[in-house]
Amino acid sequence: MADFSPVELLELFQRAQNQFTDRVDAVGSDQWEDESLPGWTVADLVAHLVSEALWVPPLLAGEPYAEGRFPEDTTDLLGTDPFTGWETAADGALSAFAEDDALMRTVHLSRGPTPATQYILEMTADLTVHAWDLAHATGGDTELDGELVTAALVFAEQLPEDGVPGLFDPPLDVSAAAPPQVRLLARFGRKAT
Repeated sequence: MADFSPVELLELFQRAQNQFTDRVDAVGSDQWEDESLPGWTVADLVAHLVSEALWVPPLLAGEPYAEGRFPEDTTDLLGTDPFTGWETAADGALSAFAEDDALMRTVHLSRGPTPATQYILEMTADLTVHAWDLAHATGGDTELDGELVTAALVFAEQLPEDGVPGLFDPPLDVSAAAPPQVRLLARFGRKAT
């Protein structure tokens, strides 16, 4: 893993949250049921990231991942105002990561113990790729923050060559000379258009 300091990781995570927040704020009231990914609506995509953000505080507090802790239903996760639902969960995640020794901890994910520095980098990559997914689905700004793309590529390079079933799609073939954003999206099974 590239050497990111805890301060750099926290800053990247906050920027990734802000980038995603801008895309959520731009979703039109008639776009929430549009398809964002195969089998997912725009609302489902935002709810997925709400769920991930809700998990940050308990995981950093040392609690293990356990099914059923938070609602799984999109409507329950987003409530009546999806933007506020996202912002509330995002604020809680950022506050948890910003605690004094949070990035020195180990979190217990479903796949096993993971250093918090790896966890925040994974979350940053997920937010970055899903910001593109959301913008792509809603006709928004699909240009991603270049530094976030670079950080997300650091995480992406650690993934198995065939992806991670149920978490990350297998990569698409692209030229090593392709722009970083194109390579990042391809690494997560997306074709930049």
